Amino acid sequence: MAQNGTSVPVEEEKIKTNGKSPVKEEKSEEKKESAPEKIVSGSSSGDEKPKKVTPLKIELASDKDALKKLKLVVVAYSHVEREWFPTEEAYHAEVEVEERAGEVVEAIKKLGIEVKAQPGNQYFLTNLLVDQPSLVVNLVDTLKGKDRLQTSVPAALELSNFTYTGAGMEGMVIGNDRNLTKRLLVAYDIPTPTFQYIRRTGTFVLEELGLPLIVKLNESGGSVGIDDNAVKETVKDAQKQVDDLISTYKIPVIVERFVDGTEITVVVFDDGQKCHVLMGEKIFRKKPDGKHNFTSIKSYDDPHSYKFKKVEDDPLRMKIEKLAVRAFNGLGHKDYAKFDVRVDDSTNTPYFTDSNPNTAFGPDPGLPFTEVCKLHGISFEDILASLLSKYAKQMK
Repeated sequence: MAQNGTSVPVEEEKIKTNGKSPVKEEKSEEKKESAPEKIVSGSSSGDEKPKKVTPLKIELASDKDALKKLKLVVVAYSHVEREWFPTEEAYHAEVEVEERAGEVVEAIKKLGIEVKAQPGNQYFLTNLLVDQPSLVVNLVDTLKGKDRLQTSVPAALELSNFTYTGAGMEGMVIGNDRNLTKRLLVAYDIPTPTFQYIRRTGTFVLEELGLPLIVKLNESGGSVGIDDNAVKETVKDAQKQVDDLISTYKIPVIVERFVDGTEITVVVFDDGQKCHVLMGEKIFRKKPDGKHNFTSIKSYDDPHSYKFKKVEDDPLRMKIEKLAVRAFNGLGHKDYAKFDVRVDDSTNTPYFTDSNPNTAFGPDPGLPFTEVCKLHGISFEDILASLLSKYAKQMK
């Protein structure tokens, strides 16, 4: 059902984000936000402008003594084989997870904790039942090449009473479905660009979405399917991209109005006491298509394609912090997540375009999550110790 009350085929359904949502967030959600920078007056005379107090270094909750309760930690990672993926780029977007898992294993060893890695394959649960780990660090992105199947991992872990990090079944289902994610963002009054969900080739792209447009796979991460010419200036070009992606990947797509403006990576980390919101503005070296700044699949092979800087617009930063906490809780995310936000320069409206529960996690400085944390003086070691001790403190 469209917002104007008229029934349309699901393939052509469009959602607009103006107007109030019938769903309201709980007040308690926004109490967990990171504290914003404080503004104090420079003089009681009023002659001087307010001065900004330099914020203290962010301290994550952590308990080294509690870490001793962890007898064994298992790092679960995606098992991938080339024949499971329709394209080379889709395969390479996932194959790096095994190497990243090894880096996480080494980082856990440095904390003095026994640890081993386990691939998410048909023997995964059997191995866990034998090893009986205290905690599973879940890094599984895909099963048999399908993102939507990764919900099987938290399902199996809960069925077998294993404690694990990251989003549960609900959060993973939502996070692997851009259509569902966007509908929930709308319900929680979180700005997201107008969009259309399309399941079949030949479905017409709605002109009222506005231009330019970008077409994304409905259930894939890592910018798979987004090349250097992903932004389309005409409905006709967007239509061709829709048909090409559906034909190649055999999954639905989202057609979204592309928001020209600043792109901000927003990280949320819940240390058990508060949700810390960290963000970095992407400064692109060049525009992939010569017209628009955006992150394409090719940028992953170019470490200099962009760099991060802190968001200096305090009102915008505070607005994004509030929305990010609301999105984190409303979408069923847990422990940590990453959001992609594009700011309309004409209205200064932050549009949440993508949500990534269990975003790429590891010490590699090329990972957006790790880079943004480092930008704010937080090392991966700090994040890891906080995450593990959060669960260790709950153990008897």
